[in-house]
Amino acid sequence: TREHILLARQVGVPKIVVFLNKCDLCPDEEILELVEMEVRELLSKYDFPGDDTPIIRGSALKALDGDAHYVAQVNELIKTLD
Repeated sequence: TREHILLARQVGVPKIVVFLNKCDLCPDEEILELVEMEVRELLSKYDFPGDDTPIIRGSALKALDGDAHYVAQVNELIKTLD
C-alpha cells in the first residue's frame, strides 16, 4: 500500500480512491477500522487528503461469486470513480 501511494504521488496522480480488498477474511470490525486509520495516515503523509479520501471496504472475489453485499461495495467503488 505504501508503495502504491508513493508511486501515485511521484507520477502526479491528483486524487486517489482506496479499495480495501479481502475484508471478508477479517470478521473483526475494529481491525478493519485500524487498517483504515493507518491508510489515512499514509495518505496524509504523502500529501493526499487522508481524511477526505474515499475508502471502500469489500471483497472482489466475493463480489465475483455474486455475494450481494460485496457486489454493492464494488458498485460503490465504481460510483466513486465516476
